Amino acid sequence: MRTGIVVTARPGVEDLAVRAEELGFSSFWVYDTPMVNGDPFISLALCAKATSRIKLGIGVTSPALRSSPAAAAAVSSLNAIAPGRVICGIGTGNTARRTLGMLPTKMAELEAFTASMQDLTAGRETVYTEGERTRTIKFLHVGPYVNTADPVEFVVAAFGLKAAAIAGRRGAGVISFGLLAPEAWTAFDATRRQAAREAGRPEEIDSYVMTSLHVLGDSEDRYSDLARDKMGHIAMALLTFAADNPSFGESLEPEEADAMRRLLERRGTTAADPGRHATLYRNYLGRIEPGDRDLIVPSLVDKLALIGTRPQLLERIVAMEKAGVDEIVIQPVVDPEAEMLELAKLMT
Repeated sequence: MRTGIVVTARPGVEDLAVRAEELGFSSFWVYDTPMVNGDPFISLALCAKATSRIKLGIGVTSPALRSSPAAAAAVSSLNAIAPGRVICGIGTGNTARRTLGMLPTKMAELEAFTASMQDLTAGRETVYTEGERTRTIKFLHVGPYVNTADPVEFVVAAFGLKAAAIAGRRGAGVISFGLLAPEAWTAFDATRRQAAREAGRPEEIDSYVMTSLHVLGDSEDRYSDLARDKMGHIAMALLTFAADNPSFGESLEPEEADAMRRLLERRGTTAADPGRHATLYRNYLGRIEPGDRDLIVPSLVDKLALIGTRPQLLERIVAMEKAGVDEIVIQPVVDPEAEMLELAKLMT
């Protein structure tokens, strides 16, 4: 099983990328959430200049954020600095749209955008549409502006089988957030492979999962404050999504639904408030505040994070690998360097 690191976009992430490369990680990712974090392409460009081997991932961009020409120019510019080391994740913009109080884009738009990005970053023509006008476009640059010769790896963000099928049809991999259940990944893998076969695409494509990690110390409770601090941002992301998306909230377990209600109360908003996005996403994917630890209920710890003793974690990782996960990507938030070292030691 390969391993990687994901962080929020900000100045200084290149230092963490250098350390990740030193520790032997395969990839280093930066989230693309404009109203919450900095610009991922600026952060990854700094990482590209500071490293030489590690892959650099955008996790994830969306047609809701940029047009395909603008996104392709950014990705191919990064590819010119770090040839062949770029991974471009693409999703519906679930978080990026919801932080604006808007809904994510449709699956058809996700697939069309992915196809356009694959064409443009490979130097091919693609169809581009605005309103009722459709044109064929391609890079007109000559010289060292962008790199379309070295391949860009594409992955599709998936929380359901429709997105996994899109990944298969486009010959792309799959990336998901906080989804650790082997049975879910078995279904993803089977759906993606079937769609790939039907489309004449390669089946052996990489899959990634983003989560958090904590190796329990001797006699340490799996729901300790430290464990909750290390994975609380993942749990809060799910609770925030549920609070912002009532239909999803109905699927929560009773203790999770209660935590969601308390989150809404603390943010001073409701699931029906049109301005809820302004407070719900405060500190999104940042280290949780101590006063919010009680919201990180045991079932969320169990579902969303890799928390356990070394033997327990290794057993769980083997099961995920058998189910089709190729790389585990963790977001360190308490002590990034120490957490990166913890993962590196676990996998040796």
